Amino acid sequence: MPDAFTTRTVNIATGTDETVTDLTHVCERFLRETAAGRDGLLNVFVPHATAGVAVIETGAGSDDDLLAALHTLLPPDDRWRHRHGSPGHGRDHVLPALVPPHATLPVIGGRLELGTWQSVCLVDTNTDNPDRTVRLSFLG
Repeated sequence: MPDAFTTRTVNIATGTDETVTDLTHVCERFLRETAAGRDGLLNVFVPHATAGVAVIETGAGSDDDLLAALHTLLPPDDRWRHRHGSPGHGRDHVLPALVPPHATLPVIGGRLELGTWQSVCLVDTNTDNPDRTVRLSFLG
């Protein structure tokens, strides 16, 4: 079968708290509908200047640890030159330099090839924007 490219956007409500949202099930559903058992690559992209994509363990505290580390590295105070929005919002615009807005992952036999404890997550520290768009693209 020749290479095929399929892309789709999904909307994710992240709410008004800093959050790590597990997207693994969304990615798996997309691949079931599009990959048709093929090998290839899944690209996950967040077209926002204040969010990122991380591949991490969730549910055992790592997601909270990530938010705590980001809070330490990027404190929500008045040091930031980018000043619109809520106090400290400038840090949200620095986040994608540390947690990039994309990840490209292997797909084998139509299935996302993650390690045992790995999940694909949307990282959002911007409490001013409770709704996010995620673009999923499969090439295979």
